[in-house]
Amino acid sequence: MRIAFYAPFKPMDHPNPSGDLMIGRGIYNFLESRGHQPFVISRLRSRWLYWKPSQLIRAIMLERHRAANLLKANPADLWLTYHSYYKAPDILGPGICRRLQIPYAIIQPSYGTRVSRNWKTRPGFHLNRKALLAADTLITDRNRDFTNLQRLIDPDRLQRIKPGLDPRLFTFDPAARTALRNNWQADNKPVIFTAAMFRSDVKTRSLICLIKSCKRINDAGHDFLLVIAGDGPEKNRIREFADELPVENVLFAGQVAREKMYQYYSAADIFGFPGINESLGMVFLEAQSCGLPVVACSNGGIPEVVVNNTTGLLTSLDDATTFDRALVQLLTNPEQRKNMGRAAAEYVRREHDINKNYLQLEQLLIQTADRKI
Repeated sequence: MRIAFYAPFKPMDHPNPSGDLMIGRGIYNFLESRGHQPFVISRLRSRWLYWKPSQLIRAIMLERHRAANLLKANPADLWLTYHSYYKAPDILGPGICRRLQIPYAIIQPSYGTRVSRNWKTRPGFHLNRKALLAADTLITDRNRDFTNLQRLIDPDRLQRIKPGLDPRLFTFDPAARTALRNNWQADNKPVIFTAAMFRSDVKTRSLICLIKSCKRINDAGHDFLLVIAGDGPEKNRIREFADELPVENVLFAGQVAREKMYQYYSAADIFGFPGINESLGMVFLEAQSCGLPVVACSNGGIPEVVVNNTTGLLTSLDDATTFDRALVQLLTNPEQRKNMGRAAAEYVRREHDINKNYLQLEQLLIQTADRKI
């Protein structure tokens, strides 16, 4: 199939990494690997665009016209939008697909009526709702989105598949473990590894919560090395909190390229990240795929990708004491860490292998295109 691919929230070549961006690229690359011909139909970023009227009108008039003309000259079998929601609704797909009679699918749609009650988000709610109602097929990998979408979308147009990654890209590397631990001078200390963008949002809140937890358990006499990967505008603020830990117990690794993350997971013993309001969290799948047990909070989409008491330990959100205990439990039980890590790697390969799960996605897209022939 020739597939017009559009990501309204963030273009696929955007320089700032994120879990959503990684999923979008994964879908695009998978379709390409299966012999399809996805192509980026537009790089227009619609995030909060509805509060920029002149840009919105210009986008609707010029970008719709440009994309439509491109598809007239070289038609597509399917229009595929990745991640339409109230902050970044698909303002191109509904009109173009209706006009040119192109099958229209949305992957990772999101819907919630709460944002319709806030004047700041109400326009985005209605624009997104319009896109969702126009789509022939909607596919989500999140239970909460699937439940919310059922209130709006007919069952025959709504599908759910499990999130996934390519486990071949995230495997345990013993050589990397030895090299990095020597570089970190970790000696025999257990390593708690965490990774996130240092943005002024819940990512930074989660990192600060983890650092505070590590400070408390260190004060209680537990020795470890906390390795923090990432970068961003909140770097100095995060470092201020980390300075409360002894210098030998914390290390900032900087921003790590995704293709090298498996080496850092391999060098660690625990992946710790509260994941406050985390919609899914690809890092949890990546860490587990490399055989790393997880300590996180049971909220958002995390319970969909981490099996509590089997592949990791999930605690109640904002229950700092229980989170501390979970870290200590794994720090002081190397055999449990090993067993959970083995179970985590097996779980990802069994339930979240993109090469298996996206075959279902591919069939749904083929069926969507076939229905309009």
